[in-house]
Formats: sequence, C-alpha cells, structure tokens
Amino acid sequence: MRILHTMLRVGDLERSLDFYTRVLGMQLLRRKDYPEGRFTLAFVGYQPESEGAVLELTHNWDTSSYEIGTGYGHIALEVSDAAAVCEQVRQRGGKVVREAGPMKHSTTVIAFVEDPDGYKIEFIETAGRVD
Repeated sequence: MRILHTMLRVGDLERSLDFYTRVLGMQLLRRKDYPEGRFTLAFVGYQPESEGAVLELTHNWDTSSYEIGTGYGHIALEVSDAAAVCEQVRQRGGKVVREAGPMKHSTTVIAFVEDPDGYKIEFIETAGRVD
C-alpha cells in the first residue's frame, strides 16, 4: 500500500491552481470536469502520480468557500532551505504565516505558508532535521 493523494476542497480552482503551480512550483498532472455532478478534480504534484503522493483539488461549482474546521493540520513539504523558499513564496505573491526557524523544543527548521483557501503548508528543512 501507499498514499495516493490528499484531497482539498477549494473555492476558486483557478486561484488554487495558480498558487500550487506558480507559487509552490507543482505541476498540473490532470484535470477533469464532471458536469453532471457539477465539480472539477485537478491533481497537482512534484512528480507523476505513479511515483509519489499528490494533491487532489476538488472544486464544487456551486460552493465558493469552505470552513477548514478544527481537525485539519497541514500539508508538509521537504525543502533544503526554508527561509529561501519562504522568500520565493513571498515574491510570487504567497502568504508566509510563520517565518523559518527552529521548531519549538527541537532544532528542526520549519516555516508555514497559507494557500488561498487558508490551508496551511509546512516547509521542513532537511539540513539538520531531527524529527
């Protein structure tokens, strides 16, 4: 078994695709409209679905926003330099909500950004990672 994807419901698919592809550098792997169900699925990731887990962005045509809820945590991305990636995100119009720095009670460097729907994405720096 392996993880295939994580699904996020998004209010504006084009805005979300712009964030995940342009700001975070993922690729649009596939996209399909389901007119009878009034929704679109778009899959984005850093590698083909056959090689690793991806994100499924689900856009229900009649819903423009969602409440994230208290159960959602974040998506984690491995990076070599969290501060540099935060700066790239900022330059591309993304929102950094926690600057790069050591995790509380650890030396692992982390940072957080937020997508257009408010979902948090954590950057975990690989250098010196302790877990």
